[in-house]
Amino acid sequence: MTYIEQISDMAKQFNGIVTATQITEAKIPRRCLTESVEKGFLYKASRGVYVLPNVWEDEMFILQYKYPKGIFSHETALYLHNLTDRTPSNYTMTFPKGYNITAAKTSGVVSRLVNLGNYGVGLIEMQSPCKNKIKVYDIERTLCDIVKNSSTCDVQIVNAAMKNYIKSKGKNINKLFEYAKQLKVTSQIAHYMEVLL
Repeated sequence: MTYIEQISDMAKQFNGIVTATQITEAKIPRRCLTESVEKGFLYKASRGVYVLPNVWEDEMFILQYKYPKGIFSHETALYLHNLTDRTPSNYTMTFPKGYNITAAKTSGVVSRLVNLGNYGVGLIEMQSPCKNKIKVYDIERTLCDIVKNSSTCDVQIVNAAMKNYIKSKGKNINKLFEYAKQLKVTSQIAHYMEVLL
């Protein structure tokens, strides 16, 4: 099997996407990626990310690859958790304080910074709409984030998300209040719970 065939097989295993990192780990020369692009077996979606020609480009996976410290959050996480039907016009990612977010902002990512102590709270891995692994905050953390930043988030989105959460079978009110305490939004979360429960 040639290197190009190996690269194509790897891409097929990962929903049509292969990264330069995966190629290096498989001990395949990186020049083979360039050859694959030149021969039309792949196209370059972004720096270090290559996609089979018949596959839909996964923007979320590409952003996650480009900005590995970024965690999908706020309205984007609401969308991923099916708590809103509004597709985000720009993806929102949260980064640890001190991280240089200039490149992410330039790419159109709504970039938020958070203290290192709160950065990992509620972090989970889930599948993007194109079925690739991405890092996202869980539902409870996401609700705390949107309540905390309600001045920049549409009130209708916040209200609808809270109502959908209360109706959901997987809700965890105890976890929600634990996060609310740590993220200093207990009174706002309590207000929503009083109104909706």
